[in-house]
Amino acid sequence: MAIKLHSSFAVHPGAWLRAEIVEPHGLSVTDAAARLHVTRQAMSNLLGGRAGLSAEMAIRFEKAFGLSADTLMRMQAAHDLAEVRARAGEIEVERVAA
Repeated sequence: MAIKLHSSFAVHPGAWLRAEIVEPHGLSVTDAAARLHVTRQAMSNLLGGRAGLSAEMAIRFEKAFGLSADTLMRMQAAHDLAEVRARAGEIEVERVAA
């Protein structure tokens, strides 16, 4: 039997990165973007939850802060799945018989 987590556990990695990594290091969005060699807009979109975490950005955070890119990507996948599960009733498919 698979373990099913409540959707409240599916935190957007950008919000987590902002609260747990970027801000505690005393970095602004602009500073973090400069350190990770990305645009300020890309960093702002991620930390504000308006963009998902890409594999490349996960590697950048891993290299800059020593985080696990794998863990960050699992956070993104859990968040994405929770969002879609919340509207699963709207998704129409035809069941394929075995």
